[in-house]
Amino acid sequence: MRLRVAALLAAFALSVWLRVVVGGDVVAQSLTAGLVFGACLLVLTVASGTRVPVSRNAVLAGLVGAAVVCTPVGLQQLLTFRPVHGTEGFARWAAVVVVVATAEEVFLRGALYDAVEDLAGAPAAVGVGAVCFALLHVPLYGWHVLPLDLAVGVVLGGLRQGTGTPAAPAVTHVGADLVGWFLR
Repeated sequence: MRLRVAALLAAFALSVWLRVVVGGDVVAQSLTAGLVFGACLLVLTVASGTRVPVSRNAVLAGLVGAAVVCTPVGLQQLLTFRPVHGTEGFARWAAVVVVVATAEEVFLRGALYDAVEDLAGAPAAVGVGAVCFALLHVPLYGWHVLPLDLAVGVVLGGLRQGTGTPAAPAVTHVGADLVGWFLR
């Protein structure tokens, strides 16, 4: 069990490193780097034999999760009278984001969650996934994102724990990222 968790964590770290190398100075904006990263995580997830059952309840829980995650930013946008971001470039970006966000969730809240849960229980699985989620965003956006991404990672892990499937956090993550385009 420990070896499995260690191998998944090492492969995850290598995937993040590869994303940074491919993306270079513009890693956060690099669609190619995002796709390479997403592909790495999907390969790891498939290789680990992770299943992602999708149910109506999981999708509904994911949509509620997206609303919860987006509400504070949406309220700030509304209260400060900031205009929403336009749609130019959205379609291509959104296609990549759907792949990357889904890949992150099926890996972190699927393959890694299952391995850590088998070793140390669900609370540890939520915690390890949240820390990995927060750390993977540091090379893209800086250290200041760590607290927010850690909190979002706990919410995503709680959705996984509550629904029994990575489908719910995947819906939340994809939904929040798509809405986030307009709230930046």
